[in-house]
Amino acid sequence: MQVFLQGLLFGIVYIAPIGMQNLFVVSTAIEQPLQRAIRVAFIVIAFDTSLSLACFYGVGKLLQSTPWLELTVLLVGSLLVFYIGWTLLRQKESAMGTMDAAFSYRTAVITAFSVAWLNPQALIDGSVLLAAFRVSIPAALAHFFIIGVIVASIIWFMGLTTLVSKFKHLMQPRVLLWINRICGLIIILYGVKLLATFIAKI
Repeated sequence: MQVFLQGLLFGIVYIAPIGMQNLFVVSTAIEQPLQRAIRVAFIVIAFDTSLSLACFYGVGKLLQSTPWLELTVLLVGSLLVFYIGWTLLRQKESAMGTMDAAFSYRTAVITAFSVAWLNPQALIDGSVLLAAFRVSIPAALAHFFIIGVIVASIIWFMGLTTLVSKFKHLMQPRVLLWINRICGLIIILYGVKLLATFIAKI
């Protein structure tokens, strides 16, 4: 139980800071009805869980030892992140929080994959952090730790989606629109960072 709680606490602390996944979940909760936003949250959780498992078992080493793969992920990731951010910036007030808001599960899956997997720095940093915990825990108990991390992902993204969806009606549509645009701008800045890293590594 102690190892599970350790993984749960690490998972919350690791996911909680503002990042592309959180911004995507928040913007979806603002734009879409609650049930649809929850489905998207489950998609995000699935990719976040797969990323945590990959990091726990050392996928970051693959990127570090394969420069061309890291460059490819950086370039594709930066372009997709730019597109996601630009889409949020162009969001119109009339579509906010309605069933008519432009939406497709295909786009949601691609975006969820992009914000989780197409950030080599997150893969490498996550691998280093999770690998450090893995070697500090007895092998027989390691699975309890990663289960704690996965449960943290479920609690965080479901809680964030529900909270934003439940209280968005208290805000004016224009306020929600600007929150979305700020999320879009921050995501574009992530894209700039990824592109700058790609250029620096060429």
